[in-house]
Amino acid sequence: MAIKRSYSDACAAAHALNLVGERWALLIVRELLLGPKRFTDLKVGLPGVSPNVLTQRLNELETAQVIKRRKLPMPASAWVYELSDWGRELEPIILQLARWGVQSTAFTRPIGLGVDSMILSLRAMFNPQAAQDYTATVEISLAEDQFVVQVADSHIVLTRGSARQADARIQTDPDTLVMLAYGKADLNQAIQTGKLALAGSKAVIESFLSLFSLPRQVSEEAS
Repeated sequence: MAIKRSYSDACAAAHALNLVGERWALLIVRELLLGPKRFTDLKVGLPGVSPNVLTQRLNELETAQVIKRRKLPMPASAWVYELSDWGRELEPIILQLARWGVQSTAFTRPIGLGVDSMILSLRAMFNPQAAQDYTATVEISLAEDQFVVQVADSHIVLTRGSARQADARIQTDPDTLVMLAYGKADLNQAIQTGKLALAGSKAVIESFLSLFSLPRQVSEEAS
């Protein structure tokens, strides 16, 4: 790969940053963690990036073999971008970056998250100890997107799509889900005000929302 800018450092970490350290590169990877997307879908998930820069980053990541492009079969017949197997290995790094970044004293509660960012945050902020006695399948609908969250044996699995069978299903928006999961807002109030629609067991959702917590900020930890 011809790298336009390089750290000129023999360290493998420096080489990794040569490949994915450009602005927007890791966020493109984040947007593809839950499955392939078209260019227009990526633009929706990254509203701050210009089409030209997005095209450039996609070309660079494809050249670096972090992502690949393929054409969907008929009737879709659209080109999509997806992570390579090697590119998918960035997932734990991105999730750990999220856990690291949220500890910054300059970080504010994440209102305004995109749909995929919100769902991935559940994976990053999942507390296995809180889930020791919890087993459930929850379907979450955010705008036009649906996700299935399965929790069992203190592990969480997130996939895009709908569940054939679910213990509970909720339909809401990312900001409301942020406040319920991390701000510990009142579930009953969210239902009463119409910010969240619930089908199935309310107890399952109440327990589900208790499985996530933000790490303490650095200043709090130091004190």
